[in-house]
Amino acid sequence: MIREFERKAASGLAMLVVFLAVGAIALYVTIQGARASRPGVVVTGLLVHTLAWLGAIGTFTVQPNEGRVLQLFGAYRGTVRTPGLRWANPFYTKRRLSLRVRNFESSRLKVNDEGGNPIEIAAVVVWRVVDSAEAVFEVESYENYVKVQSEAALRNLATRYPYDAHEDDVASLRGSTAMVAGELKKEVQERLAKAGVEVMEARISHLAYASEIAAAMLRRQQAGAIIAARQKIVEGAVGMVEMALEKLAQSTQVRLDEERKAAMVSNLLVVLCADREAQPVVNTGTLYQ
Repeated sequence: MIREFERKAASGLAMLVVFLAVGAIALYVTIQGARASRPGVVVTGLLVHTLAWLGAIGTFTVQPNEGRVLQLFGAYRGTVRTPGLRWANPFYTKRRLSLRVRNFESSRLKVNDEGGNPIEIAAVVVWRVVDSAEAVFEVESYENYVKVQSEAALRNLATRYPYDAHEDDVASLRGSTAMVAGELKKEVQERLAKAGVEVMEARISHLAYASEIAAAMLRRQQAGAIIAARQKIVEGAVGMVEMALEKLAQSTQVRLDEERKAAMVSNLLVVLCADREAQPVVNTGTLYQ
């Protein structure tokens, strides 16, 4: 694999001044040689003047957070990262490469989750180039490579988790966002490492059931929420009944036999677990009638 190494380029301003001065002097010598009818001086002056202008072509600019990949007849000669006006061999090809932080948002992909349910999912990947040589020479187009591999990693991740989990200890795409984001970042980074790309963040930006099952899954979620709420209500009601029986057992004013305790437990559970408010009934008879 080709690894990046930084190349220190000369100051472009200083070299430009030198080449312009040499070119001007060579032009002056050429003119004087032509006036004096000295062909050798004219040829030499023109040659030096041409070389000076050729050398001036070697100047180039480097923006902040930018690199220039240098190649000489196909061979990698280093990367210039120092911003400003720089100079290098005019025969070098100088490819501009941005090292800034970039965002990539995938399209909405339709995949199946762990349970086989079709879902729509998309993600945002924050990345930047850290090795310009790998980005240029190891892959055909590093920007397209980031796009394709990020979407492939997202598809693979979606198949390993369910959309939603009905148990607290089961990870899901909707409920375990931090863990899923960490897994996504790790997998995308493994895929993009060979392209000299660093993944700074990767998170799911869109998550929904596919349109053909969205209504059915919504009813399923509602049913699951109702069941979970009922479980909490029953647990609380049982605790309140136990506390009531314990308080009555400690009291010396009221004594209940087993039959009356069962009736009281039944009535309390109906009242506490009912969807509607209880309608009180005033008993005007005896304790047993």
